[in-house]
Formats: sequence, C-alpha cells, structure tokens
Amino acid sequence: MLNYFQRQVELWGEEKQKLLQRKKIAIIGAGGLGSSLAYALGASGIGEIHLIDFDTVSLHNIHRQIAFSMEDVGKNKATLNAAIIQKRSPYTKAFAYEMDFNKWSQLNINIDLLIDATDNLPTRAEINGYAKETKTPWIYGSVEAFHGQVAFLEESSFSDSFKIIDKKPEGIAAPIVMHIASLQANLALRYLTGLSIKKDLLYYLFFNNDGELITQKFGLPK
Repeated sequence: MLNYFQRQVELWGEEKQKLLQRKKIAIIGAGGLGSSLAYALGASGIGEIHLIDFDTVSLHNIHRQIAFSMEDVGKNKATLNAAIIQKRSPYTKAFAYEMDFNKWSQLNINIDLLIDATDNLPTRAEINGYAKETKTPWIYGSVEAFHGQVAFLEESSFSDSFKIIDKKPEGIAAPIVMHIASLQANLALRYLTGLSIKKDLLYYLFFNNDGELITQKFGLPK
C-alpha cells in the first residue's frame, strides 16, 4: 500500500497515510463537484467514500462533469463514480446510494466528514441540519459562472449565514468546477490527516472584469 501512495507518504508520512485508511466520508452530489471530488479523493487512501445522488447523467452534464462520457447518459451518477473509485484504487471502498440526501440521512451511517457537492441551497440546509444533529463537520462548495465559494463548517450554521432560496444557477464551464472541488478536497485531506485548517471561514473566489483571480475571506457567525 505504501508503495502505491509513495508521493503522498513523502508529503505527510506513513502514520498520516495509515490514518486516512480509518476515515469515512460522504460526498453529497455526484455531478460536477462530486465527480471532480471522486477523482481527487478516490485514490487518496480514504478508507470509505459514500456517494449520494438520485440523478442520472444527461447529455448537457458531460462537458463539466469529468467522470462521465457519452455512453453514460441515463446511468446513475453515484454508481458511476463509485465504480471509477474502485477501479483506480484497491485501498478505498466506495459505496453508491441512488437516493436523495434526506433518505440517506435516515440510514444512520457513521462518518467523519460530509462534503457538499450539490447545486441548490435547500439541500445544503438539509446537510447543515444533519451535520449539527450528528456533530459532523462538513465542507460547503458552490460554483456559478466564473466564481465559487468554499468553507469548512464546524461551529457555524449554514442556515444562519446564507439566505435559503431555490434559484436556478447561471451558466458554467468545467475549470471553475474543478478548481472549487480541488479546494474542497485539499481541506478534506488536511482535516482527515490531522493537519491544521481554518474552520468557519468562507473563501470567495472570482475573476474580475480584468480577468484577475480574486480571493476574499469572510468569517462566518458562530
């Protein structure tokens, strides 16, 4: 196993790599952010990854949801991502749930970290409620047009920090999706290996009219 993870072991040592093998996470949503997260984290050595999504692949998903190809149209997104994880790494168990988050939450599966890869605020409010009830930290991520947001939430409440509305997002291209998923994945790995991270802080990233990438930080209320 340590030979497979040689470069990661060089980064943080054998003990942290072995620690990852004992961790369990859930990724809610297996589309744009979710499929990028599956690639980023699926071969990292996390013990179990639980993927939740009731949705199937549509043609218009494929350009930005990197796990899928043309022959996947009509197939469940969570199941496809779980299969990719299992093919890439024999050291991570991947479980797919073809259901919405509310139904999954009733299964009472014990995990160490929730990662939001959804595309709507009402579901994020459900994730927040479940996280508070079970005392499980979670990583929020959202993308739209040329901007995105990421936050590691532990004490802060998403419902207190954001106005919960049901809104159709603007158009989007693949790179910003992959960028935000990458930031979520980095926060997840740092947390799961015991490295320091800044919690309850919102990172807001966007390109201004001059094409400059701007990163702003906002403390979230506790």
